[in-house]
Amino acid sequence: MNPNLNQLQAYPFERLAQLKQGVTPPSSDHIPLSIGEPKHQPPHFVLQALTDNLDRLGNYPATKGIPELRQAIAHWLEHRFALSHVDAERQVLPVNGTREALFAFVQAVVDRSQPALVVSPNPFYQIYEGAAFLAGAGIHFLNCDQQQGYLPDYDAVSADVWQRCQVLFVCSPGNPTGAITPLATFKKLIALADQYDFVIASDECYSELYFDAPPPGLLQACEQLGRTDYRRCVVFHSLSKRSNLPGLRSGFVAGDAAILQPFLLYRTYHGCAMPIPNQLASIAAWRDEQHVVENRRRYRDKFDAVLAELNGCLDVSRPEASFYLWPRVELSDTEFTRELFRAHHVTVLPGTFIARDTPQGNPGAHHVRIALVAERDACVAAARRIRAFVEAGC
Repeated sequence: MNPNLNQLQAYPFERLAQLKQGVTPPSSDHIPLSIGEPKHQPPHFVLQALTDNLDRLGNYPATKGIPELRQAIAHWLEHRFALSHVDAERQVLPVNGTREALFAFVQAVVDRSQPALVVSPNPFYQIYEGAAFLAGAGIHFLNCDQQQGYLPDYDAVSADVWQRCQVLFVCSPGNPTGAITPLATFKKLIALADQYDFVIASDECYSELYFDAPPPGLLQACEQLGRTDYRRCVVFHSLSKRSNLPGLRSGFVAGDAAILQPFLLYRTYHGCAMPIPNQLASIAAWRDEQHVVENRRRYRDKFDAVLAELNGCLDVSRPEASFYLWPRVELSDTEFTRELFRAHHVTVLPGTFIARDTPQGNPGAHHVRIALVAERDACVAAARRIRAFVEAGC
């Protein structure tokens, strides 16, 4: 077996199941707010496009995707991020959801003949760590604390870390904090990538779930710098959160053609082409914005209602984007999670399950992630139960 498998930790939801084992909750309905799985209804026209093209399951799909999908993605990127031109032939690659793509990307990009380091925010999406280890790389975590606006302090990173860095993961808006990386920071990172020769992989899967101004993206920073080749830069986007289609497994990678070309070769051997019905349904989703506007409205309404219930109860505030709350709790995050489940049949996720210990501490300690993915009434009911739990002295 690959010895690097021994470095992998149990996935957060496996650890959560173990934490809750043997705990008997009350008979009230369970309200799960731990997994970031959207529960809003998918757009009907996307489902219709999927069912209308089921006969295309009789065709092998190309790993590169059909030209119509790549073009729809290129047009969306140009419109959303004010890009002058995206080459649909060379700068866009459809993928089966960004989870698969993020993992595969590191396997393809890391040069194992050199001491390799992947730099990641902390807390983080667990795929970043697993991808690094299975590619034979080490990982260096940058804490995202409240004092820094929940963004990494890139100025504090040593030259030695940058010199060994081969892939820098940026997550904007952040999971779980919802913090947005400013354009000026993206531009600073691009300069560092040029200086130290690493690739920036920007995970922007929550970019369409915002409350005020649309979050900027890495390619947008490239455009403003006149780098229309997007050198050393790639972005990851998905329909899972934007369009409530987590089961479609549809996303894309876009950016530097010099990186995407060998990544396509890797994926050709990897055997991960998107089924053609899924591609045609994805075209329908990327071409429509009205359902995305409505989706944001529903999340905004939920946040308003839930935060009104939690006001003065938890140390929590509205994030800049995403569908998570990241409150600080007085109990340990694991004890808070277990006892909330025991007392009120509500499940949240301990912050330390999605963060790692560093010399500066664990930024997930005394935090829990609350995913406001359920329908509004369920989220409000959960907030009331959390308030009752906290006010009871827990």
